[in-house]
Amino acid sequence: MSNAAALPLPAAARAPATRRLRRRVLPGFGASLGFTLFYLSLLVLIPLSAIFLKSFSAGWDAFWAAASSPRVLASYRLSFGASLLAAAINTVFGLILAWSLVRYEFPGKKIVDALIDLPFALPTAVAGIALTALYAGNGWLGKLLEPLGVKVAFTPLGVLVALIFIGLPFVVRTVQPVLQDLESELEEAAASLGASRTQTLRRVVLPMLTPALLTGFALAFARAVGEYGSVIFIAGNIPLVSEITPLMIISKLEQYDYVGATAIAAVMLIFSFVLLLAINGLQAWSGRRHGEEL
Repeated sequence: MSNAAALPLPAAARAPATRRLRRRVLPGFGASLGFTLFYLSLLVLIPLSAIFLKSFSAGWDAFWAAASSPRVLASYRLSFGASLLAAAINTVFGLILAWSLVRYEFPGKKIVDALIDLPFALPTAVAGIALTALYAGNGWLGKLLEPLGVKVAFTPLGVLVALIFIGLPFVVRTVQPVLQDLESELEEAAASLGASRTQTLRRVVLPMLTPALLTGFALAFARAVGEYGSVIFIAGNIPLVSEITPLMIISKLEQYDYVGATAIAAVMLIFSFVLLLAINGLQAWSGRRHGEEL
């Protein structure tokens, strides 16, 4: 009797129980998936599809002429180049800020922690005006930098400064909780085994922070590449020099050139998607590699 009870149930007998368990674990899966797809299509897929449909409504030649003019190409180089550079700078200094806030106690720590979120709450136009007033030739910093040959306002450097300002909180707030969960005993164990501080940082801490750093980089880049309000004031909007791609889209819309505006938007969307896909792929690879090492 006991031996018969110990025998496993046949697959046919286990199947109904498995199906009932799955239904209990995921109640309403069909309805939830349908609502999710409907909501995603309504807010994301349909508007993005409309961009491509409108872009090609006048034919390939009109699309190519609008998306590849010299001014538009210069805006691509500035927008994507400055966004990537700003995200890289924010990744480095965001890590330093997050590390300082998590690992050290110092006077005014709560004030610094609150100031990091200021770009989130500050209207972008206000940020652009403040940065322009600060870095203009007669501003507090501008009048010190311009005699040294460093002109920030109304140059591509000013665009970079604005993008760094609005992207820094994304890196800090992404890395900070990971650092808080990172046990200091790991660093102490590495030190007890003879590792130097540089080796501990490179072989113990950074591998565990890499996925969070890549996520912060992607968020900072995504915010910077589409930024408009905080950039147009300090950029100066000089053709072929300091015009950003969102400004070109707005200019086309003001001229009622909807095909040209959507063509530029479509190219920008494709570039952004490819870059974010590459960053996410690198993040997934880093996570798998870290898991295998553990």
